[in-house]
Amino acid sequence: MNQIARFNEPSSVALAGGSVEVVSRLEAMQYRHWANAFGSQAKDRRYYEIVEDTLHEEFAYHYFVVRQGDGEICGIQPFFILDLDLLIGARHRIGQLIGFIRRYWPRLMYAQALVIGCAAGEGHIDGKDEVARRANARLLASAIVKHARGLKVGLVVLKEFPAKYRSSLECFVKNDFTRIPSLPNVLLNIEYSSFDEYMSRALSSGTRRNLRKKFRAAEQAPPIEMSIVDDITPNIGEVYPLYLQVYQRSTMHFERLTEEYFCALGHRMGDKVRFFVWRLNGKIVAFASCILQGDTIHAEYLGLDYAVALDLHLYHYTFRDMINWGIAGGYKWFRSTSLNYDPKLHLRYRLDPIDLYVRHTSAACNFIFRRILPWLEPTRYDKTLKKFANYQDIWASKRPA
Repeated sequence: MNQIARFNEPSSVALAGGSVEVVSRLEAMQYRHWANAFGSQAKDRRYYEIVEDTLHEEFAYHYFVVRQGDGEICGIQPFFILDLDLLIGARHRIGQLIGFIRRYWPRLMYAQALVIGCAAGEGHIDGKDEVARRANARLLASAIVKHARGLKVGLVVLKEFPAKYRSSLECFVKNDFTRIPSLPNVLLNIEYSSFDEYMSRALSSGTRRNLRKKFRAAEQAPPIEMSIVDDITPNIGEVYPLYLQVYQRSTMHFERLTEEYFCALGHRMGDKVRFFVWRLNGKIVAFASCILQGDTIHAEYLGLDYAVALDLHLYHYTFRDMINWGIAGGYKWFRSTSLNYDPKLHLRYRLDPIDLYVRHTSAACNFIFRRILPWLEPTRYDKTLKKFANYQDIWASKRPA
């Protein structure tokens, strides 16, 4: 792993109407604002602390403190610095070619990047309300390139910000950032009286027949028992290998979670984290981690024992159990992460777009880079995405030719 840029804090950029300074995690925690940062999000400030403590030791984690003109803190924005592979979105399409070229040119399309957002999940703008978030975004957009240049970082990225922020983040586009779609999350309405009603009202007849066939196959095995806990630590030795099985089967790899990550979720966020565990003959064969927020279940990560998962159709079996649990609990929405889009298409999820905002700190390089970016963004290589009814929603405006 290449060395990540380090720097001495604090550093600050004064702006008309406020300022943006860089602090460490320990310094951020001294401010009263941090205790309630991202309080309206499923992943509140505790989640960022967990990620920093348990994932990606090679990253340099820091925080922007955004102050109003009177010096009052109006937002704390996490960021990290990493060595970014710009071809990760195209790797599954031209992976062999990339591998061949990098034998002779190892640094091809790598860049040191300052990334605003979360290293394991979507990003959000901190602020007590929409007015504060817009003001914070404007101050960040005005200061971030100066900070990046001071850190000798060539690339600035806003990582996976939901489409609801497009209006608030237009200030970044006006500051020469290029907005491109990332692989979208998905969203399912579960306002039904039962799973059977969901199937009858939302799914096609062919999908219903297919699901019933899968469920009958699972019923031929001994009973599969589900339990729900808010701390997975006692079972981490059994469930973590199941997570790795799913991770290793993926064609695209992003963050690789650790055992400490899952344990910390339960220890620090047990009020809103739930782990679903499925056992067959007493052995754990599947698990899922979810975060509850308001009327929404955020399905984060899944683990499956592929010795039995395909024969018992555990993906759909676990989906049914979680939807039944959500309906019984009065939840209205079920969110899931990106990838594995084909079954989600047939289950009638809708795409839940997330965006990347990217800019090179050099104006000359940025002029060229922004013309290359549309060919690197990952959605253009996934044919299934185009079949979703709201596919065009992943673009902030009409898709370029």
